Amino acid sequence: MSFEKLVEEKIRAAMEAGEFDNLEGAGLPLDLDEYFATPEDLRVSFSVLKNARILPRELELLKEIGSLKSAIPAASYEDKIRLRRELNDALLQYDVIMDRYRRSRRQGLP
Repeated sequence: MSFEKLVEEKIRAAMEAGEFDNLEGAGLPLDLDEYFATPEDLRVSFSVLKNARILPRELELLKEIGSLKSAIPAASYEDKIRLRRELNDALLQYDVIMDRYRRSRRQGLP
């Protein structure tokens, strides 16, 4: 039996058993904006990581940067100093990662 036929058979059996009845987002339209905003050569790997609920370090840093930026205005003077240091550290880490990525792209590396 070919691989495609085996996969189709497994999917059909799962459908009949109701294994796809209560999936997250069932019946909702797909939002593919994020997918197409991702560079083509990174789409598959980012999709795998997203489905595994694992964020690439640069995305974790972007979330952290956003949180720090929103926390600074309401913080006390001492906390603002600490938060700004953390923000600068996160920004530096992000810049280093993105610089490495840009350099590898120019050199044709993965």
